[in-house]
Amino acid sequence: MKRASIKDIARIAGVSVATVSYVLNKKEGSRISEATRDKILEVAKNINYTPNKIAKSLKMSKSKLIGLIVADISNDFYSNIARSIEDEAMKTGYTLLIGSCDENPEKFGKLTELFSEQQVDGMILAPVADSDDTINRLIREEYPIVTIDRYLKNIDLPGVMINNFEISEQICEHLLMKKFDELIYVGYDTELPHLLDRQDGFDKRAENSNVTTKRILTGIHNITDEIHQQLKKKLDLSKKTAIYFSSNKLGIAGLRYLIDNNIKVPEDVSVVAFDETEAYYLFPTEVSFVRQPLEEMARESVKLLDSQIINYTKEGKRATFNAEFVKRNSVI
Repeated sequence: MKRASIKDIARIAGVSVATVSYVLNKKEGSRISEATRDKILEVAKNINYTPNKIAKSLKMSKSKLIGLIVADISNDFYSNIARSIEDEAMKTGYTLLIGSCDENPEKFGKLTELFSEQQVDGMILAPVADSDDTINRLIREEYPIVTIDRYLKNIDLPGVMINNFEISEQICEHLLMKKFDELIYVGYDTELPHLLDRQDGFDKRAENSNVTTKRILTGIHNITDEIHQQLKKKLDLSKKTAIYFSSNKLGIAGLRYLIDNNIKVPEDVSVVAFDETEAYYLFPTEVSFVRQPLEEMARESVKLLDSQIINYTKEGKRATFNAEFVKRNSVI
């Protein structure tokens, strides 16, 4: 006979898996209404969901598990910050479960359900495009969540991010002082606010200058091919030009194009890239880049989530850290 599961309870009770998990994992009283709680427990009893697990869950206040969902674990930024979050979680007494949604909103939603089934006490999330419905569901259920690196417009959540607008403005200012003929901004064709902040900061500083500014925007897939095609069209080596790659993946794709076409940095073109990655150190020239304070961001994200787990509030603090522009030899 098939063993009854949390999904069965959720289906019969007409609630989400996250709500069932919360009821079975938390003390009586808070967050979920008494009527909903009683209904879930009644369904669990009727379908013979393991009685001793119910008793154990009701006695436990926490599982001491937290979940982390990143956009792409293959990205050095996310793999490095995941390691830092894991270290901070252990110091605080939590075990970290990690999922990567590959910038897919459906997978993002399924991972939140999976973590709910695992009865995590809360989640640290890097929201992807079109993940608003999933985030709003978690908010309705008063599930402790904290965002990292990214945020969503019109959704007030505790979170951790950097000063994307200001750091891009600073980079543009630096390049303008170098008296380039043309600047090329390379970014994503996206509605994610933190990436638009980088673009807007660069644009704001550039708009009042006399320097020609070009823009290359790409999707999240086939990055290398798109960047190569656009650079071939827009990079004019007869002019003194600087390129700002607004993510490390864009930077790696762009540097590969320059190597493949024997374009020297900084003799032929100057380059600034976002985020620190080992790939930059393999490039013949030391690349100027933006360094994010990963350890501080990780520490604050775990601190905020722990606070939400202990004392949930709907209004959350959003902590903004200052990124560092590391000037090396790729700009002259």
